[in-house]
Amino acid sequence: MPAATKKAILYRMVMPTHVCPYGLKAKDLLQRRGFAVEDHWLATREETDAFKAQHHVKTTPQTFIAGERVGGYDDVRRFFGKAVADPKAVTYRPVAVVFAMTALMALAASQAAFGALLTLRAGEWFIAFSMCVLALLKLQNVERFATMFLNYDLLARRWVPYSYVYPYAEGLAGVLMAAGVLTWLSVPIALVIGTIGAVSVIKAVYIDRRELKCACVGGDSSVPLGFLSLTENVMMVVMALWMAFAAAP
Repeated sequence: MPAATKKAILYRMVMPTHVCPYGLKAKDLLQRRGFAVEDHWLATREETDAFKAQHHVKTTPQTFIAGERVGGYDDVRRFFGKAVADPKAVTYRPVAVVFAMTALMALAASQAAFGALLTLRAGEWFIAFSMCVLALLKLQNVERFATMFLNYDLLARRWVPYSYVYPYAEGLAGVLMAAGVLTWLSVPIALVIGTIGAVSVIKAVYIDRRELKCACVGGDSSVPLGFLSLTENVMMVVMALWMAFAAAP
């Protein structure tokens, strides 16, 4: 489209108590693509409803280019050939992000404590920090976590209260391991929940061939149950065995 005709008309909600975030995103994307945006604010609910009725649309914002309605924010992304995320799509991103961030935290702690990035303690902290962060994500909504966890955990399906205890136990073990204290308590906890979790994942995924979502990052997760889920449990078992060995006289 010639530069002189690169103009877009945008209608979005801008009210005293609400500014539509998708309207802001649409305006930003249009401007970054070189469009002059004729920005129309829908300042009241009545004005918004009248606009929807006039154009036979259910949502705002709405963008018009060259006299044609493009649509909402997702439609504008498609218009420019950009990907639109599928909210139902499974992804490993949440777990990968957790592990990446806890690895950086462990390296930072090692540098601060010992003046070196790569230390044995950094490896221990990586696992302990990962347990703490994963527990935090589960504890945001224990009820939803328990519901998803009951789909595959062998002990939880036999004793439902375990699905509520699990995130607290994981968090406690992670904190104690990060501090390097009360090994007599943290090691058994990590060993038990890690072993049961690993066996449960192996049975559900690799034996029963079930396609499930993992509760490892909370009950709203779209992470598929599989290798990364198994990794979480294996790390706990390895950490427990290592700390038990290190604490032995």
